[in-house]
Amino acid sequence: MSADLLDEAALGAWLEANVEGFSGPFSLTKFPSGQSNPTYKISAVSGDYVLRRKPFGQLLPSAHAVDREYRLLSALSPLGFPVPQPLALCDDPGVVGAIFYVMELAKGRPYADGALPDFDPATRARMYWQLVDTLADLHNIEPSSADLADFGKPGNYFERQVARWTRQYRDSETDYLPEMERLIAFLPETLPEQSRTSIVHGDYRIDNVVYDGDGALTAVLDWELATLGDPVADFSYLAMQWMMPADGGAGLAGLDLDALGIPSLDAIVLRYSTRSGVPVSGQLDWYFAYNLFRLAGIVQGIKKRVIDGTASHAKAAEMAQRVPMLANAAWSFAVKAGA
Repeated sequence: MSADLLDEAALGAWLEANVEGFSGPFSLTKFPSGQSNPTYKISAVSGDYVLRRKPFGQLLPSAHAVDREYRLLSALSPLGFPVPQPLALCDDPGVVGAIFYVMELAKGRPYADGALPDFDPATRARMYWQLVDTLADLHNIEPSSADLADFGKPGNYFERQVARWTRQYRDSETDYLPEMERLIAFLPETLPEQSRTSIVHGDYRIDNVVYDGDGALTAVLDWELATLGDPVADFSYLAMQWMMPADGGAGLAGLDLDALGIPSLDAIVLRYSTRSGVPVSGQLDWYFAYNLFRLAGIVQGIKKRVIDGTASHAKAAEMAQRVPMLANAAWSFAVKAGA
């Protein structure tokens, strides 16, 4: 079976038996690549659905845990948090070749360009306030009240993350980069105290949420990195959008935010801190250093796969050249944080 094809007859029989109200016939369309868990749109007589599955083949034990994603959606949906409603989980890889789950298709679409050119200033402002408020609301959910007290490891989240990304970087290291060496020494020695233990998304940014045509946020997507951890990890990752250059992606640096109606970084810091109860003002430099260090580790892994000839991303070689730039930027924030 190819990387994209599923046994539609077996899938159809399973859907009829396990998804309430489902009726065929149906067609299956794979969403554009980019997600590490292949994702499909199911268009059926009874409506539209989304299927997310593990990739086929040998995987690391903890990777691509779609059953974990399904558990999280099942916990958040009844609380009224904006996620697609999960409908059924198939933990039998024999049906289509990998375990998968089915959820409703969220109304609307994501927007990759942080400038939101399709909208007017007042709508842009509303969209960004919703983006911040939704994150604060996630962090205000008590994990035990959602039966998620065991969804992550105990202890300091950043201590685990710095160790993890240092290990990942070392495993794929190809060049000596002085800034990375300094960061590997600085970050573990200066870990911030954990503000609280919250459900963290792990990849919260504007193109991982869905807005309808009126600019109303309808769903948060792509929960594959979610765990329990420090909420400032999520907020500082989102705030990086204001520090990254505007290039048609999420970055906003260099744009006239006032004219666009997009709140400033100071404004979202105040809004998030007020709504979540987690103070972040004046503390972001260390977190920016960490986030850029993490990105450098991710991109270094891609660079190693380019060198080894196993990279699949069309822009992998171009991305690989970004490691020194990311390391430099990370170190400059570390210096601001007192390094």
